[in-house]
Amino acid sequence: MSQPAVAKRYALALFQLATEKQMIDEMQDQLQIVEEVFAKTPELMDVLTHPKITIERKKQFVSEAFAELSPTVQHTVLLLLERHRIQIVSQMVQEYRFLANEVRGVADATVYSVKPLSADEKRAISQSFASKVGKHTLNISNIVDKSLIGGVKLRIGNRIYDGSISSKLETIHRGLLAHRS
Repeated sequence: MSQPAVAKRYALALFQLATEKQMIDEMQDQLQIVEEVFAKTPELMDVLTHPKITIERKKQFVSEAFAELSPTVQHTVLLLLERHRIQIVSQMVQEYRFLANEVRGVADATVYSVKPLSADEKRAISQSFASKVGKHTLNISNIVDKSLIGGVKLRIGNRIYDGSISSKLETIHRGLLAHRS
C-alpha cells in the first residue's frame, strides 16, 4: 500500500478516536507538535530509521520526546515506529488536519502577494473566497512573491484564483500574439 494511503488510514483512525472522545482540536494541536518536532529536527528521522539502533531504544527515545502528549498520540507514533512507517508522520498529520477542517467547514489556503498581508486583508480574503469553495472560513498562509507585480494569487486545494497583475499581463501578451498571426 502506498504511503499516502497508509497515512490516510492512520489519520482516519486517529480522527475517529478524537471524535469519540470529543478531542478533535486537542488531538490536532498535539499532532501539530509532533509534526513541528520532526520538521525542526531532521536528525530525529535519521535516528528513528537507523538500522543499528534497536527498536527498544527508538521507542524509549520517542516516549521521552513526546512524554507530555496524550497516550493516544504517543501510541500512534510508537505504532508507526514499530511498523517501520515513521516516515509518514507528516503526511498523517496533514491528513488529520484535512479531516478536522472538513468537519469544521474550514479549508487551508495559500495566498501569494507582493507584500505581507495584514490580519484584516486575510480576513477579507477568507470571507470573499470561503463561500466559493463551500466552506465557512479559510486558514490563510501568506507567501510573499515579488514576481506578481501586484494583486494576489490564491490556492485552495487544487483550485487557483489568479488576480495578479503578472497573470493579467501574460494574458494580454498571449492575446496580442494570437491576433498577430
